[in-house]
Amino acid sequence: MSWELFSIIGTIAFAVSGAIVAMEEDYDILGVYVLGLVTAFGGGVIRNLLIGKPIVLLWEQGIYFQIALFAMTLVFFMPVRYIKLWKTWEAFFDAIGLAAFSIQGATYATNMGHPLSAIIVAAVLTGIGGGIVRDVLAGRKPLVLKDEIYAVWGMLAGALVGLGWAQGTWQLAVLFALVVILRMFSVFYKWKLPKRSLRSSMVQTARRSDL
Repeated sequence: MSWELFSIIGTIAFAVSGAIVAMEEDYDILGVYVLGLVTAFGGGVIRNLLIGKPIVLLWEQGIYFQIALFAMTLVFFMPVRYIKLWKTWEAFFDAIGLAAFSIQGATYATNMGHPLSAIIVAAVLTGIGGGIVRDVLAGRKPLVLKDEIYAVWGMLAGALVGLGWAQGTWQLAVLFALVVILRMFSVFYKWKLPKRSLRSSMVQTARRSDL
């Protein structure tokens, strides 16, 4: 199994996702590149900071940078109808990126001998960190924290790798498929974590006080 292929797909998916968000927010072409690169590589940078891997390793991903730049340039000049078509399949490619990057982050932390908690954090940050930074820079609430279940699947990948239940090639392949399937299920069936909103309660209280 070629993990490089999954990483390439994930890099393309995240870079294009950032580029589309930038265009939705009316950013210029520089903003498109910045937001796309942050989405594709931001999670890995944050992970390296937390687990002690050299930040300069980022610059050794030359081929991935080239792929991301090509994908962002292509989508910038792409007709709107094709962008809409991409967004139809965006969740699937994004799920591949989430699975590949979460397993990658968990594997890095495991190889460095970190405890289970650090492995889970490394998996989650690698999988969703770029998306969080993208939304913050775009002035949006991070979708990965309020949309369908997303970060939980990265935590699951980190936990299974950290507990030693997914170490061999085939075990990691099964875990990869599991994360992709669960993410797509959460999109299709609109699975969400429980939440409590104080906004509606405060609005109702304010209205009653006005009366």
